[in-house]
Amino acid sequence: MSDTTSLSSQVKKLNLADAPATPSSSSSTQPSELVAVVDDLLNQLTTKFNTVSADILAKMDSMSQRLDALESQIQAGNAAAAAETDNEDK
Repeated sequence: MSDTTSLSSQVKKLNLADAPATPSSSSSTQPSELVAVVDDLLNQLTTKFNTVSADILAKMDSMSQRLDALESQIQAGNAAAAAETDNEDK
């Protein structure tokens, strides 16, 4: 099953809602089919989680770098202001 297949279409394909309660019926879902669908969904979720996790970590790294740069600018500005104040006091 492809990544673009939605959960609802997979459930419809397996006829989970319409399957009779008796396991001897030929139209009931085989456990192997259900396992395959669950495995596919878990793989899709794992892929999506890994993608989102990588995106979040990249954004946090970028934010950290910007904060470090901002902190450096503030410290440089404070040092310049302190030096200017010292020069005025002399």
